[in-house]
Amino acid sequence: MKQVKIGLLIVIALLLATLVTLRVTGLEPRYIDPRTPAFVENNRTAGPGLWLTGEVMSEAVTNWDFINQVNHPIRGNSIMLETQTWYGIPHSVTVNAVPRGDELYLSGSAQGDRLEAGFPNNKAWWANIERDPRIRMKIDGKVYEATVALVQDRNEVSQLIGRNPVTTSIDENGQERITGVRHYWRVFQRNIPEYGDGSI
Repeated sequence: MKQVKIGLLIVIALLLATLVTLRVTGLEPRYIDPRTPAFVENNRTAGPGLWLTGEVMSEAVTNWDFINQVNHPIRGNSIMLETQTWYGIPHSVTVNAVPRGDELYLSGSAQGDRLEAGFPNNKAWWANIERDPRIRMKIDGKVYEATVALVQDRNEVSQLIGRNPVTTSIDENGQERITGVRHYWRVFQRNIPEYGDGSI
């Protein structure tokens, strides 16, 4: 019995040491280049990660359009997003950011089998931000803390993307069926002093 307790304590200590190491070093999501065999094998452009690391920005962003100028050799201008899970260890992914001057949106779409899960369970990061809207974004090496809110007005989303966010097709029986759904979340910076006096 004593050996079992010692073994259990060793496993717990190793697990804690691993988590502390990952918290310090981060484990950012990987981006799979669509031009590579890895993309064909995984059928996705992103692999999940944990914590994002980098300098945390404490200044208000008045124009998010700089994101369009970021040109990572692999990810282009996609950003990294860290979300909060129910079990306390972050889940991070690479997502599309849609800057509109002083406004920023995050965008995600679901097709195929993912549609069967129903919103927000189509994707892990969707479920996470709908449960806890606090996020961290890594853009061009800098980390921005924010809160997001789902854009629920379909007309507003249609204006953002210039088309209906729900795509459909006609099946062999002549029935219309949904083939894809795109959602947008508005981003609001957190922990930023307002009014120039240092208040929050």
